[in-house]
Amino acid sequence: MGLGDKLENAKDKVVGQVKETVGGATNNADLEAEGKGQQAKGSVKDAAENVKDAFKG
Repeated sequence: MGLGDKLENAKDKVVGQVKETVGGATNNADLEAEGKGQQAKGSVKDAAENVKDAFKG
């Protein structure tokens, strides 16, 4: 996994966490759900990159 991919995945997780937190604090269910989805997206991309890396090595 390249550094750019790692940073992009980490950004998705962090931004998602912020959205989830702000959504929960403001009772904005849509923003909270969007944050959870963005975190999941980052985690799935991480897992896919790890599998890809395992087959390279």
